[in-house]
This record gives sequence, structure tokens and C-alpha cells, in this order.
Amino acid sequence: MTVQTETSARTFTGRVFIAASIDGYIARPDGDISWLEEITPAAAHDPAHSNEGAITDYDAFMASVDSLVMGRATYEKVLTFGFWPYPDHRVIVLSSTLTTDDPNVTVARNLDEALALLATAESRGVYVDGGGVIRSFLNRDLIDEITITRIPIILGSGLPLFGTGLPEARLEHRGTAVAENGFVTSSYRVLR
Repeated sequence: MTVQTETSARTFTGRVFIAASIDGYIARPDGDISWLEEITPAAAHDPAHSNEGAITDYDAFMASVDSLVMGRATYEKVLTFGFWPYPDHRVIVLSSTLTTDDPNVTVARNLDEALALLATAESRGVYVDGGGVIRSFLNRDLIDEITITRIPIILGSGLPLFGTGLPEARLEHRGTAVAENGFVTSSYRVLR
């Protein structure tokens, strides 16, 4: 597979911060993520064991980014929260079919359009969210940092975080934190 590398031309850091079951799924087959809500997040931000480099604080992570790019399914899930969780961030929804008058988001029809919007806005830190969007960014070598929190549950099937067909990428382990509730958060830097 040929990977189009765009790292030299861009000015932003592509960052992933996501939770997955220990068998690698980010949602059930129907997109349901209620299993994330069913597991108590006690001590998630106060790990029992941690080494330097593990990014466990979501609020600190959000403070390090100015933009988000998510897919339609992730956007529609966010709309069910009952509040808009990203009032201080530029949000781009990557969708070829979505039409919305939501003032909180800008819709990009494809990845190139999203990248143009990020460039125009002079984005520096970009939170890349949603399995399909993460895979699209990985395919174009646009991810620099990955933080994955493994949740102590086996789903057995569902929507995979990475799936197949991605280009090989070497990662440098930055740190891991283990919380009292069994959450294991590991942070990595993508090597080039």
C-alpha cells in the first residue's frame, strides 16, 4: 500500500485520545458505546501506577488541541450527550452526506477539504476522533501521537479501532498509567 505522506507540509500535530475494549473495539457492532458508561471511571484521572509520559487527563489533553476532526457517526453520538462538549474548539465533521446548520461544526466532504480548513485556521493541535477518521489520518501519515485507554471488557465483536489495511507504523512508548478501576492508558509517539 502506498502512503501519501503530508507531514512535511502541515503545521499541526495530529493527536488521538480514545478508549477501546481490551480486544480492540471502540463500539459494539451497532455503534453503541453504553459499555463505556457502564464501567465506573473512579480514579481514572488519578492512576494507581503511572510512569511519566502517560496522558491520562482528558481536560489537559483538550487544552492541548485547538481543533477536532470527527466523522459523522461520532458527531451524531456527541449530539446525544445533551450538551456540546467542545465550546472552545473548532470542530470539523468529515462526511460526504451530512447537511447541518449546526453553528458548532463545519462539514468537510473529504479529508483534503478538512486539511484545507485546518490549514486556513492555522490549527496547531488536532484531536482526531472516530475509528474511520483515525484510519483515514493514519493512511495519510497525519497522526503524531496516540493515547489509548484500554477498558477492562471484552466485547467480542464491534467497530475496530484500527482494523486491517493500514500502513505499518512504528511507535515510541511514552508512558502507561494503570487506574484503580482497571483502565490502562498508554501514550505513544509515531516514529518517522
